[in-house]
Amino acid sequence: MRDLQKRIDRTRTYLPQKVKKYFQWPDVKKEIYKNRYYYVLMAPYMIIFFTFVVLPVIASIGISFTYFNMLELPRFIGWQNYSRLFLNDDIFLIALRNTFYFAIITGPVSYFACFIFAWIINELPPKLRAFMTLVFYAPSISGNVYYIWQIIFSGDRYGFINGLLIRLGIILEPVQWLKDERYIMTVLIVVQLWMSLGTSFLAFIAGLQSLDRSLIEAGAVDGIKNRLQELWYIVLPSMRPQLLFGAVMQITNSLAVADISVALAGFPSVNYAGHTVVTHLMDYGTIRFEMGYASAIATVLFVIMLGTNLLTQKMIRKIGG
Repeated sequence: MRDLQKRIDRTRTYLPQKVKKYFQWPDVKKEIYKNRYYYVLMAPYMIIFFTFVVLPVIASIGISFTYFNMLELPRFIGWQNYSRLFLNDDIFLIALRNTFYFAIITGPVSYFACFIFAWIINELPPKLRAFMTLVFYAPSISGNVYYIWQIIFSGDRYGFINGLLIRLGIILEPVQWLKDERYIMTVLIVVQLWMSLGTSFLAFIAGLQSLDRSLIEAGAVDGIKNRLQELWYIVLPSMRPQLLFGAVMQITNSLAVADISVALAGFPSVNYAGHTVVTHLMDYGTIRFEMGYASAIATVLFVIMLGTNLLTQKMIRKIGG
């Protein structure tokens, strides 16, 4: 015990000195010069990322504390935009509720669907796997896809859904799927799930393809008895980077939904049944030009996304434990 305590004390005194020594300015300059070629190669991306991502986020947070109408200079008003947002803006609360409802369903379902389909397709022969990957990925890159869904959910007898239900005798009159607030959110969720096999799906396919097969053989020797144990203890821990990337993409897509709502339900939708935080942001930012208020909406959405991503990272770290 005494020897162990001496080692602990020695480590406590040695590590801070080592860290302090490492971060002295001459050593930092030496490390920068030593890795100068890497910094040169990283510079274009870092400059673009800082200019078009970091600076706009910082500027948006700053503008959210001002009154700014694009014609006058920003005027600092403190927390008034945020108090107005949560206390006086009933439409924002509806948009927030719709966004959470949409994200809670489409986010997890599409995430698990991406992985399950990728896992199944990965077991196919190479040529068939490439074809099936294209088939599942195609909806997310299809042009004019919303026009197809407008025909399917058309509110007259010529709409595919109405025509089928009338022919089967389930309904007598056409249903206004995109004009009735009872059905709008359901339609949006269905369309989003159909389009959800996108970038995350390709990332999971790539992660499964790069999996070290020797780990599976070693797992079989160590007592892995079935595919579910293999999935939990070997496949998922080996794919943490792809799982994290897919989670970030799905969270972003589900919370930042806007195009589907505008294209199918209109802008604004009936009784704001398809109104989301991003469409509310578009309303104040691109139509009313209340940029301070729009920046406050964007900041709230940014905080929600950031918190959700951090929570997801913690959950993914526990995989395989």
